[in-house]
Amino acid sequence: MGLVVTETMMPVNGIQVCLETFGERTEPPLLLLAGEASSMDWWDDEFCRRLAAGGRFVIRYDHRDTGRSTPFPAGATYSGVDLMNDALGVLDALGVPAAHLVGLSLGGALAQRIAVEHPHRVLTLTLIATSAGLGPDAMPVLAGVGAVAVRTVPATEVRVRTATDEVDWSNRRSAVAGIIAEVRARGGPFTPDEPQLRRLAERVYDRSADLAAARLNHRCAGYGPPVRDRLAAIDVPTLILHGTLDQRFPSEHPRELARVIPGSRLVWLEGVGHEVPPRAVWAQVLTEILGEPAEPLSPAP
Repeated sequence: MGLVVTETMMPVNGIQVCLETFGERTEPPLLLLAGEASSMDWWDDEFCRRLAAGGRFVIRYDHRDTGRSTPFPAGATYSGVDLMNDALGVLDALGVPAAHLVGLSLGGALAQRIAVEHPHRVLTLTLIATSAGLGPDAMPVLAGVGAVAVRTVPATEVRVRTATDEVDWSNRRSAVAGIIAEVRARGGPFTPDEPQLRRLAERVYDRSADLAAARLNHRCAGYGPPVRDRLAAIDVPTLILHGTLDQRFPSEHPRELARVIPGSRLVWLEGVGHEVPPRAVWAQVLTEILGEPAEPLSPAP
């Protein structure tokens, strides 16, 4: 497509953050916020290129402790607010005063917080596979994986059991298999097949300093003080995209988001689980995010 793609390291909030941009800086900026302990690799390269081809300056980045961004030892005490400030710092580093925010799961929670606490930085809001004002009492169990949310406490007080507890996250083969198992457990019929997932998992592992530490630290960080009671103040166009098979956040979660955010629009992704939108629904997702005429909505689950 001839789109400009640039990866770079930038100082953000006293750490180094790895970020990548797609498209021309003259286009409206769009910031992609990945899920918990997830690097920017989870936003597919081609998906980013298609967003850029739709007239956006697309920015994706590695959360702290993921990808090539600054790693921390297990038990680090940063918070969900720090993760939000990193997202804002990425925009600052690029000289972007405000952007379209597209957040998945944890990224959706961070986007909500930005919209509430820094509304002047948000052009539009797209919330994917997330919940209303995630707080310590609002996080259900992720079916099939067993991950649970924990309050922000020292790592010595935390023990999170998951179905992949036996994975050796320092071993490439074991970690790759663990990532594949997690994605499959929370996905649906459109989840990528094993060879494609393996390529992604290997890329994630190879770009990560310490997967075990990142997973623990992000869970300990939490999402910061709840903002659910402040979501009614959001006054930018808000799109909620949610899979009909999402077991981590069943249908009541996106319905509640749509209820509390004024003028928001809920669009169901048929056959999608708790996952980055798979290629099978890209046409629908890209159409919705880019604001072109929408396809007919899927029936609610």
